[in-house]
Amino acid sequence: MSETNRRSLIIFPVLVLLGVGIAAAGSQGSVSAFGLPLFALLVAIIFVIQWVAFVPAFANQTEKFFDLTGSLTYISITILGVILSGATDARSVLLMALILIWAIRLGSFLYRRIHKAGKDGRFDHLKPHFFRFLNVWTIQALWVTFTGLAAFIAITSANRAPIGTFAIIGTLVWIIGFAIEVIADNQKTQFRNDPKNKDKFITTGLWARSRHPNYFGEIVLWFGIMIIAIPVLQGWQWIALVSPIFVTILLMRISGVPLLENRADEKWGGQAEYEAYKENTPVLLPKLR
Repeated sequence: MSETNRRSLIIFPVLVLLGVGIAAAGSQGSVSAFGLPLFALLVAIIFVIQWVAFVPAFANQTEKFFDLTGSLTYISITILGVILSGATDARSVLLMALILIWAIRLGSFLYRRIHKAGKDGRFDHLKPHFFRFLNVWTIQALWVTFTGLAAFIAITSANRAPIGTFAIIGTLVWIIGFAIEVIADNQKTQFRNDPKNKDKFITTGLWARSRHPNYFGEIVLWFGIMIIAIPVLQGWQWIALVSPIFVTILLMRISGVPLLENRADEKWGGQAEYEAYKENTPVLLPKLR
C-alpha cells in the first residue's frame, strides 16, 4: 500500500469519529425515532447515503453525480427529519422550506455545470484511489451535517418555541444571502456563455464588488438559518452555532476561495488588468462603492 493510501486509510476513521461526536452532541434534547435520538439517526443516514453513492462512483470512475448527491441528501434528510419528528410547528416548516429551495437551486445549478464541462478537475487525482475517493464522499457527509447542523437540530429538538423575531430576522438574512448567491451565479454563467468572453475573467455586476460574491451569499444565508434556530437550542445543542462558522472556514480556507484564487493566478497572474482587479476588489465582503 502506498504512503498516500495509507494516510487516507488513517484519515477515514477520524472523519467518522468526528461525525459520531457531532451526532452525540446534537442529540441532547432530540426527539426519538425507532428507539434512537432522531438527530443521531439523521446523521447516520447522511453518511450511509454518501457511502452508497460512492460505490457506483468509484466503479465507474466518475464524479458527475457528486454534487447532486449532496443536494439530494439535504432534501431527503430535511423532509425525513420533519416527518419523523412530527414537527408541524412554523419554525420547522420554515427551515425545511428554506433548505429545500436552496438545495434544489444549487443542486440543479452544479449538476448542469459539471455535465456541460464533462468533469471536475478537482477529482482527477482522487478517483483512482479507493480510500482517497471514499474520504471525499465522507467529507461530503460531514459537509451536509455541519452546514445543516442548526436546522437539523432545531427540527429534531423536543423543545419548541413560538415563531417570532428571530425567525423574521433570520429569514430576511437568508433571503439576502440567497439572492446574492443566485444573482452572482447567474451573472457568471451569462458571462461565460458569451463567446466574446472566452479566456477572460468577470469584473462586472456583483463581481465588481467582490471576487467571490456567490460564496459571500452562501455564508450569509447559513447565518440566517442559524438565527432562525436559536430560540429552541439548549445544552449541547448550541453546537449548532458552528454551522455558519464551518461554512465560512470551508469556503475561505479549504475548498472554495483558495482553489479558485490559485487557478485564477495560474491563468491570469501577471496581467495588468487582473492584478489591478485583485488589488481593488475584496476577496469576499463586497465593497459598497
